[in-house]
Amino acid sequence: MENIIINDYCFKRVYFWMQYTPEDLNFTEIAIDVYYPKDRKANGLVMFNHGFLIGTDLLYFPKRLLAGIFNNEQAPLFDNYPSYYYNYTSAIVEKNWAMAFVTSTHEQTEFTPTTDFGGNPRVGQEAYMAASYLICFGATSTFYNASHSKLFQFMNSNNVIFAGHSVGGAHAQVAATGFDNLNAIGATTNKKFDPIVYDRIIFPRVTEKLSTWGADSRANPVGLVQLSPVDMKNPLFGGMELYRQKLAKIPIPNLMIIGQCDCACLDTSQPPAWASDSAVSTEYSQMAPAGSDSWAAVANVEKGSHCGYLTEPNLLCSTADSASQCKRCPNTDKYQPQGMETDFTTEIFKHFISIYPANSGFTGTRKEWLESSCLKWLNNQKPADTSINLVQFNGGEYVHHV
Repeated sequence: MENIIINDYCFKRVYFWMQYTPEDLNFTEIAIDVYYPKDRKANGLVMFNHGFLIGTDLLYFPKRLLAGIFNNEQAPLFDNYPSYYYNYTSAIVEKNWAMAFVTSTHEQTEFTPTTDFGGNPRVGQEAYMAASYLICFGATSTFYNASHSKLFQFMNSNNVIFAGHSVGGAHAQVAATGFDNLNAIGATTNKKFDPIVYDRIIFPRVTEKLSTWGADSRANPVGLVQLSPVDMKNPLFGGMELYRQKLAKIPIPNLMIIGQCDCACLDTSQPPAWASDSAVSTEYSQMAPAGSDSWAAVANVEKGSHCGYLTEPNLLCSTADSASQCKRCPNTDKYQPQGMETDFTTEIFKHFISIYPANSGFTGTRKEWLESSCLKWLNNQKPADTSINLVQFNGGEYVHHV
């Protein structure tokens, strides 16, 4: 598939398989939608984790085989676009950034179109691998063709803001810890991570292990944005707590947005994303223990829902906001997709990106982050150029940090 050019930006779909280590017999299909400047000089990359996986049909593998025989660039995941519900790309134009959206197959079936119920660090590992792939090989699936790959490289740096919604927000927490932590924590939790990219089309081709690529070719996390993050614990996956504990010590801008009426992140999530009671262990408190020097900050959207961030409605996501599933804010008009909370989310990314110098991570201190133009804009009942209100915290502020 050739890249599509709209104004001064290109859109491309990238498709590959990965193995978490060369010894791992399992492989996972990765699909990326990427928007990048036509001049191929992006100052940074926002890598967005999909909040729910997209299902396939029962003929998926026969179709994939036929696609490999007749067309190497067949649309990945068969016309399911991970950017469809989260297209905030207008936020990246001013600073000449790129934005990518990643999803993967895992164990999808016709009957369970979303198997990513959260708690699986592997999905965060995949986001990190996806970002590193784009940095190293560019917007192409033909990583094995160096001359072709060079034509599609679009990054001026390896700086990446990891972001995500719902379970994707928790997965972004994993990716934002960086390669060394992914490798170290994975080794102690039976989630070893030193992946290879695998071309599973007729005659397989494979990259070297990620550890051999060199630091400049791997993603360098410079920020984290979480939209109503949802974590889970189950017998298979232990959640993201170890990664949040690591984030508490990593000096990068870290922003969590929650919704006043969002049962999925405030009640269903294990642990909750946020709680006003400091005695309750939450995702936020694990990233920002009391008395720590954590860079994590949180804001709460009045009437905010779980799905109000979306740029297109989704039936599965909307279930989380239904009256039968969520008892918060009864008789309240919560925000819906394609509405004011969506516009607010685009502004969040625009202001977050604005604090980064060209081709650089954030160069300031923790104090300078907490007093940055982004958080000054956000720390208002009604942030400028938005139509939403924020909920005031006990201290009187609209952005909370330890």
